[in-house]
Amino acid sequence: MKIKFQADNDLDEDILRAAKRLQPGMDFQRAPELDLHTGIPDPEVLRLCAEQNRILVTHDRHSMPNHFIEFIQHQDSPGVFIISRKLSIGKAAEWLLLYWIASEAEEHQNQIIDIP
Repeated sequence: MKIKFQADNDLDEDILRAAKRLQPGMDFQRAPELDLHTGIPDPEVLRLCAEQNRILVTHDRHSMPNHFIEFIQHQDSPGVFIISRKLSIGKAAEWLLLYWIASEAEEHQNQIIDIP
C-alpha cells in the first residue's frame, strides 16, 4: 500500500508544499485536515494517525519518540518520520519523496524514521 503522510502541527508547511510540488499525487494531509492543533497531546495525535493509516511527519524530537514507544506497546502505528529542523525545505521534501517512491506503507509500521 502507498504511503499516506500526515503533517504534525509543528511541521513547517513549506515542506508539505514542496513535497507535493515534486509529486502532486502524494497523499500528504495538512494538520488542520485532521484537526491537529497546538495543545493536542501526542498520544492523541498518534491515535488519529493510526485511525487513518497515515505516517506522522513531525519535527518533534523531544516528546514524540517517548510517546510513540508507549503507543506501540498497546496499538500498531503506521510510523513516524522525524525531520530535522536543520534540513532545508527542499532536502526534506526530497527525502519524503524518496520514501514515498521507494517503499510501501507497511515497511514503516511501528517504526520511527529519523530524517537527518
